[in-house]
Amino acid sequence: MRKWLLGGLGVLLLLCGGGVAAVTWLLTSGGVDTVGKVAFDRPLKIPPLAESTVDANGTRVFDLTAEPGDSDLGHGRSTRTWGYNGAYLGPTLRAERGQKIKVNVHNRLNEPTTVHWHGMHLPAKVDGGPHHPIPVGGDYQAAWTVDQPAATLWYHPHPSDLTERQVYRGLAGMFIVQDREQDDEQDDLPHEYGVDDIPVIVQDKNFDGGQLSMSDRFLSDIGILGDEILVNGTPAPFLDVRTSLVRLRLLNASTARVYDFTMSDGRPMQLIGTDGGLLSAPYPTETVRLSVGERAEVVVAMRPGERVELRSAPTGLGRFQGGRDAFDVLQLRAKPNQLGAQPNQLKVPQHLADIERLDPSQAAQRRTFTFQGREINDDRMDMDRVDAVVVKDTVEVWSVANGHDTPHSFHIHDVQFQVLSVDGAAPQPELGGWKDTLFLEPGKRYEIIARFADYADPTTAYMFHCHVLRHEDEGMMGQFVVVEKAGDKPKLGHN
Repeated sequence: MRKWLLGGLGVLLLLCGGGVAAVTWLLTSGGVDTVGKVAFDRPLKIPPLAESTVDANGTRVFDLTAEPGDSDLGHGRSTRTWGYNGAYLGPTLRAERGQKIKVNVHNRLNEPTTVHWHGMHLPAKVDGGPHHPIPVGGDYQAAWTVDQPAATLWYHPHPSDLTERQVYRGLAGMFIVQDREQDDEQDDLPHEYGVDDIPVIVQDKNFDGGQLSMSDRFLSDIGILGDEILVNGTPAPFLDVRTSLVRLRLLNASTARVYDFTMSDGRPMQLIGTDGGLLSAPYPTETVRLSVGERAEVVVAMRPGERVELRSAPTGLGRFQGGRDAFDVLQLRAKPNQLGAQPNQLKVPQHLADIERLDPSQAAQRRTFTFQGREINDDRMDMDRVDAVVVKDTVEVWSVANGHDTPHSFHIHDVQFQVLSVDGAAPQPELGGWKDTLFLEPGKRYEIIARFADYADPTTAYMFHCHVLRHEDEGMMGQFVVVEKAGDKPKLGHN
């Protein structure tokens, strides 16, 4: 890393004509800071709920078309972008647990793509990883039965080598799973989509001449670090809040940046859910940290007439990981008269969900993975190599470590896991629920546990990888195959 950095600085000196002062500024500046400088002059766009039909077999059918378009991102009305069923981002898909669904995906881009259902428990053949590219002009159909608790998931491209640029250009959307078994808890939480239950898709961008720029700011070793924030594709957004409690479904859909979300006046947020669903009880906190791909559901209490900002504070990471940057993200504006609220919306229920605790003593396997450089256990991605063979319906404990000073974001496909320990200590309450993505702080080791239930397919692999998109494109991925019984061998095929 040190050798690479010095080489990068040498290149910068040449580009700057030996500008030592410029490099000194680069190393010592306070970073980007938009706090107090954002106009908040645009109403927050709410992605529409995706249209669907129900076929003769009772399957709910969605259609998604990945296509180019032009968007107004605050730099004129001609920024070239990509989106699903529109110019930028995509509609919010919503389905119920137990429901059979089918998604028809159409690729109208000029390069191959896939759609990965991030956080979804489903068969490997429809997971949407790099094994099943959709060619230019091609179509793809994914069908499965939704079988997991209520949660905030998302969908995005996952093609080989192209994930960063496709997500950066705008290909992403939210997927909300509802669960009738949790109706009592859900009914006591804000739950009217677009009114008191708000998707908040946060992305950072760089612009050059009004167009999205993928240039690396300040020699970043993690990819693109933008100096402007979009929420749901809206620059400088505000949200008119109409209820005393508002639920924000936070999604870090950036390609590299870590956010430390906080409220401008320091008020606590009630953290009610993480990647895989509701926590067992709300957790009051002043800060919610999300690495790339992580989600969190928070409830914020509002008083009539007030305005308060959702911000991202400096993360404390290194200068070259955006650790000094601070942003105003979204302004919440409460109505000046009495906010409309039902009596059961005046407080967050103290019981949210029953979470089955997986028992590490029942683990069929224990595995160790170290993330370092662009490798996992000293290997880069090879779609012909199986890194782990897992037996269906067994529990495994994985020890996952960040072996150097660059932050990573660990994501595993198909399953939700629980965090057992962080550097040998009990995890903090915000890690007490189901997770599919986990921030790997530099130098730390995390022990997680998961059950690999329901689906076995020796011919198709699931992925685990760093969700910093530049890192995964450069090979920081592995794959595992789930088989029916111990002793079965994988037989990979890529069709």
